[in-house]
Amino acid sequence: MSRSASRSDDDAAPAAPIVLRRVTSATQIFDALRNEIVALKLPPGTALADRSLVERFGVSRTPVREALIRLAEIGLVDVRPQSGTFVSRVPVNAIPEAVLVRKALEGVTVEKAAERGAPARMSRIDAAIARQKAAAAAGDNDGFHEADEGFHAAIADLSGHPGIWVLLAQTKVQIDRARRLTLPVLGRMDHVISEHEVIRARIAQGDGPGARAAMMHHLDAVIPDVDELKGRFPQYFC
Repeated sequence: MSRSASRSDDDAAPAAPIVLRRVTSATQIFDALRNEIVALKLPPGTALADRSLVERFGVSRTPVREALIRLAEIGLVDVRPQSGTFVSRVPVNAIPEAVLVRKALEGVTVEKAAERGAPARMSRIDAAIARQKAAAAAGDNDGFHEADEGFHAAIADLSGHPGIWVLLAQTKVQIDRARRLTLPVLGRMDHVISEHEVIRARIAQGDGPGARAAMMHHLDAVIPDVDELKGRFPQYFC
């Protein structure tokens, strides 16, 4: 046997190092505050003082300021010189454009998903609907919203274009804030689940046009009446 053939595993070339994504303190703070702002746990107008955030997260001021800058860039906080940093109001004029983007892109993903949606590939969609039903039964608004996000993300993944949902998650952030005001409405969760089940059925049937039509109907119903909400919650909108 040749020397090369008899080399032990120890002589083999070293494996490539595993590269792990490093999550910075600024990113963790950004994610936490973003989620709380979208969920209205930090409602519009709430002051975000550096000192309080430093104490809360146990970090220096640098990552806190980095996180606040990123939140300002996506329109979730206002930095007012000499006054401080505050959770922004929901800009009414930003919602119609976000609606158009969402409907255009989700029309594509749901139709593509129907082209690939064999029953055996529906597990993530079914799991998301099951989580929504459990959250609705428990009156868990946060859990319901998370499961709703999972439903639409699963469709994008099945379509073969998961990056579309990543883009939409950034685009629709103001819509999400307004929608949180509609979830407590009696029966709203049940309507959303029913609409999701229709979309799921059209995908499983391979009915692309039907899936798109069901998604458009769903988004027309899900996107809130901003004028009505602004009348009820004038302090939240600008």
